[in-house]
Amino acid sequence: MSRLFSLSLACLFSALLGAPAFGAEPSGDWPQFLGPARNGISAETGLLETFPAAGLKPAWSAEGGIGMAGVVISGGKAVTMIEDASSQLAVALDARTGKMLWQTAIAPAYKNSMGNGPRATPAIAGGQIFTLSGEGILTALSLADGTVSWSDNCLKRFGGKQAAYGMACSPLVEGGKVIVTVGAPAATVVAYDVKTGKQAWTAGKGDPAGYSSPAMLNVGGTRQLVVFNGRAAMGINPADGSLLWRYAYVTDYDCNIATPLAFKGSIFLSAGENHGATMLSLTKTGSTFQANPGWESLGPKSVMRNEWQTSILLDGYLYGFDNVGGAGPISHLTCIEAGTGKRAWQQVRFGKGNMIAADGKLFVTTIKGDLVIVKASPAGFQELGRQPVLEMTRQAPALAGGLLYVRDNNKIVCFDVRKP
Repeated sequence: MSRLFSLSLACLFSALLGAPAFGAEPSGDWPQFLGPARNGISAETGLLETFPAAGLKPAWSAEGGIGMAGVVISGGKAVTMIEDASSQLAVALDARTGKMLWQTAIAPAYKNSMGNGPRATPAIAGGQIFTLSGEGILTALSLADGTVSWSDNCLKRFGGKQAAYGMACSPLVEGGKVIVTVGAPAATVVAYDVKTGKQAWTAGKGDPAGYSSPAMLNVGGTRQLVVFNGRAAMGINPADGSLLWRYAYVTDYDCNIATPLAFKGSIFLSAGENHGATMLSLTKTGSTFQANPGWESLGPKSVMRNEWQTSILLDGYLYGFDNVGGAGPISHLTCIEAGTGKRAWQQVRFGKGNMIAADGKLFVTTIKGDLVIVKASPAGFQELGRQPVLEMTRQAPALAGGLLYVRDNNKIVCFDVRKP
């Protein structure tokens, strides 16, 4: 579980390190959880093959705070959510130097036995930032200065029950709406107008929220919103919230956490707690769909049991963390063939972590705080470099303009991972 740190608001960002001079000006965005396409993949190239002999040095490091939110980058700003002694805060830093630009309290401090602070990663779109607090308060802020445009307590409005480990859905912006999974009796999913905060539509009823974040996927011959809630996967028309299909996926403790992925018109789902993985096929029947497994690998012998991590799909292969048992300490880094579920390789007891992909490589942060570069190849596991960079962390990395952003419960760190 996350290590807790007690930081006062007064000392936030007081220990900024000087940033080295870069060559070309970094460019590119990572505006939401799991990047531009919400699949953990960056199109950037020309990145490090391994670490320098003297070790990878931070471009900058800034004091942060408690929380499981990742860093998002847009318009030259790096944004995340942290917590101090009294509040959950949205914070913005200069993405190139780490200088703190603004900070805005969006909710009281959030306490949970599984770790304090906000869980969800912000989303940036159209000059706005959208955050979801640990107790389920959705807030829209200005990217320029952190001014709050509107805020709504989703659970209070819809009479929902807070998820046991806190509300963890990272907001998704689509078609002028910001969408979150709330798991309320009358609304599993809610869409708000990005400018006004007014309810646009609701979808589903009775399913708990779980901890996954929704994605827009091209599946079943159509572009649709796919939501993996605590007990099912759902396809939703993003224009009006109408339900296209629902597929039951019951996991112990409602622990469906990974984000759904699209593969050749099908949907990859995976969950921990020894549940397993399914490649879901959709067949259109009139205006709706029938969902059935193309292949599935369930139970303790499953090939892929993603706990909190979303697998990476590259060139027909899925790279992911196969977690053994009910949130147990053993995780194997695994590669499987997406079309069949057949295992290509497995690095046993690699450990828990998060990863993204770019330039034919996996950039992995382990729960122990190591940054690891792994070759993304189905031919076999090949570790290209490893270096401790953080304390205990569960936050996902981000990549924009050749700069890799990572964080723990104490600091936010940026590394230049471009080749010299």
